[in-house]
Amino acid sequence: MTVPDTSQLLDDIRVALAEVMGDEVLLAVEITEDTRFDDDLALESIEFVALGEYLREKYGDRVDFARFIAGMELDEIMSLTVGRLVQYIAGTLATV
Repeated sequence: MTVPDTSQLLDDIRVALAEVMGDEVLLAVEITEDTRFDDDLALESIEFVALGEYLREKYGDRVDFARFIAGMELDEIMSLTVGRLVQYIAGTLATV
């Protein structure tokens, strides 16, 4: 599997968020690498679960979003950015 570049991963996350939260999220918030899941998007816990499932379906079992956030402290989860998720996915897909 070729590893998508960060631009493609960011686009994939935008699509995932539109799927999970509704298309209006793309109209209300410019989703960049600095966008925070809690403060900027107000992502609910059930939406985190749905995002994780979307990523697993898209990239396979290696991209384990639940395990990724399980290793974080609460303040890290609250300040999690789209960019950090992009880095996690890229790093995970790069290790074969």
